[in-house]
Amino acid sequence: MDRSTNLDIEELKMTREQYILATQQNNLPRTENAQLYPVGIYGWRKRCLYFFVLLLLVTMIVNLAMTIWILKVMNFTVDGMGNLRVTKKGIRLEGISEFLLPLYVKEIHSRKDSPLVLQSDRNVTVNARNHMGQLTGQLTIGTEGAVFGHSVETPHIRAEPSQDLRLESPTRSLIMEAPRGVQVSAAAGDFKATCRKELHLQSTEGEIFLNAETIRLGNLPTGSFSSSSPSSSSSRQTVYELCVCPSGKLYLSPAGVGSTCQSSSNICLWS
Repeated sequence: MDRSTNLDIEELKMTREQYILATQQNNLPRTENAQLYPVGIYGWRKRCLYFFVLLLLVTMIVNLAMTIWILKVMNFTVDGMGNLRVTKKGIRLEGISEFLLPLYVKEIHSRKDSPLVLQSDRNVTVNARNHMGQLTGQLTIGTEGAVFGHSVETPHIRAEPSQDLRLESPTRSLIMEAPRGVQVSAAAGDFKATCRKELHLQSTEGEIFLNAETIRLGNLPTGSFSSSSPSSSSSRQTVYELCVCPSGKLYLSPAGVGSTCQSSSNICLWS
């Protein structure tokens, strides 16, 4: 009994060892049929990857350098950039600034004791508009001077030194008026007023006072006081009398012993 039991145990051990050995043999890789696959990037792919990484690094360095250069050249600060400074009262420009597009502002003034210069290759136009966007006033500065689209209110108009001052309206009338009078003076030159049609000097509550050493009225027409006057005497006439028609028109009449001014003169009839 003991012997048979021992044999069974030994057979079981052998069977177990054979099973374990067979299992281990099945788990072992078969080297004769296995294929090895490399893991990673090799060859030209690896070189292309390194090239793109290097190119990206160079691009980042160039962008960083350009950004720093722009910040330095444009003088960027916490208050603004370049000549532009942002303050509590608005925007402040120092030095020369160039605008390529229209500029809309409420007020422009220069620093104290400093001039304000607006410069352009062509004309400089300043427009004034109301709350509806309608044009109420316009100032255009070109080579011929300043052109105003509407009326202008100013206490003083003068020209540059050694330059003539000219006020003209090519297609309309030129009117100068003030509640306390208009003073026109030329300290070192002549004063000349010309027009194509009529020149009116009107004073409603005062007088027109001409004070000069010599007052000349040129191109006055010459009238005749009598139709029977000999033509030979008028050709030798050198002295004339200044006459006024009822309409206010001035004309010359040949001087005589008495006054030769007549309201029935041919000049007054056609005025």
